[in-house]
Amino acid sequence: MNIQLNGKPQATSASTLEQLLVEAGFGSKTIATAVNGSFVPQPLRAQHELADGDQIEVLAPMQGG
Repeated sequence: MNIQLNGKPQATSASTLEQLLVEAGFGSKTIATAVNGSFVPQPLRAQHELADGDQIEVLAPMQGG
């Protein structure tokens, strides 16, 4: 299926958000996720089914000042 990950087109065989995150190298990192503009909390990622054309945003916390 084809999705958008952080604004870039990507083909994936992942069927859930959690599988996509592992595939994309975000596996155990502390991140926030949204699918089609809706926040998906960490406990729900394994059950969140992806669909062709989904737009996924992955954000990592930033430190500094």
